[in-house]
Amino acid sequence: MHEVKGVIAGAKGAAVETVTIRVPDPGPGEALVRVKACGVCHTDLHYREGAINDEFPFLLGHEAAGVVEAVGDGVTNVAPGDYVVIAWRAPCGTCRSCRRGRPWYCFDSANATQPMTLSDGTRLSPALGIGAFAELTLVAAGQAVKVDPAARPEAAGLIGCGVMAGFGAAVNTGGVSRGDSVAVIGCGGVGCAAIAASVLAGARVVIAVDVDARKLEGAQRFGATHVIDASARDVDVVEAIKALTDGNGADVVIEAVGRPETYRQAFFARDLAGTLVQVGVPDPAMTIELPMIELFGRGGALKSSWYGDCLPSRDFPMLIDLYLQGRLDLDAFVTETIPLSGVEAAFTRMQQGEVLRSVVVF
Repeated sequence: MHEVKGVIAGAKGAAVETVTIRVPDPGPGEALVRVKACGVCHTDLHYREGAINDEFPFLLGHEAAGVVEAVGDGVTNVAPGDYVVIAWRAPCGTCRSCRRGRPWYCFDSANATQPMTLSDGTRLSPALGIGAFAELTLVAAGQAVKVDPAARPEAAGLIGCGVMAGFGAAVNTGGVSRGDSVAVIGCGGVGCAAIAASVLAGARVVIAVDVDARKLEGAQRFGATHVIDASARDVDVVEAIKALTDGNGADVVIEAVGRPETYRQAFFARDLAGTLVQVGVPDPAMTIELPMIELFGRGGALKSSWYGDCLPSRDFPMLIDLYLQGRLDLDAFVTETIPLSGVEAAFTRMQQGEVLRSVVVF
């Protein structure tokens, strides 16, 4: 048993705390990972606000890179000393989705079976089955994906959630290919990753849409060919996207906000038979209403992207290779590095749109 510092959300809406937690040695099929860096993601804030579930207290953090400290019996995919990025989906290989050859949808993803706890024995709920705002974390061995150790952990960890979600939304879910026109609504970390992926896939036009001029400037760094400031009173986002795509609408529109109004914009900003990909996470209470004749008449596809429909064992090493080749600028996602004690303040900066990613470095 190991006692280390970790960041928890103890109650709905309460400020997070840095406390001592207890992490067990790995059992069968588990890996103990010494965390080197972990990004501060909107999903962690959703946990703190009780928007995911009410299984408090939560051990937050899930966008992490680190080094395997120890493994349990039966583990063959990683060994002590391996440099890994932690995934929140580890395909089981046996559920009905895995058997159909769709492991990226695995319905029985593995997590560690032993609990991490507070000093008094209170069981912690690790965010997305990871809990990496801690010096050590215990995960299912399948969640630990070995990658090239040349990638600095501040950048590498981000592919564990936000970058993979956006990159995969464009390439895996949206199927962006050479010559396509793409619009991305919402240019935070996920949206910018979708922009970068679209550029790499050969899209001809990549349109960034946001209400924050700072985010639009950042989107251009990732390769956006056009930007639309949705905060301007005289701007109709749908018409602006059509104007940039010969009056037709985009082949693929990626909604990276998770709100009914932006989803509606994405729906109508598609070309006929175009694809809408929703990767923004909505509040559970949100609903949307659309005319059925438009659903039918426009054709195409309305898709939700779960974790960028990724296969971590395949996609994580590929993204790291692109980074090391200078083709995917992961460093540009890292706005600042902070200590473990800085998570609460980082949430505030994130809500105010001041950062793409704050990254805790150990």
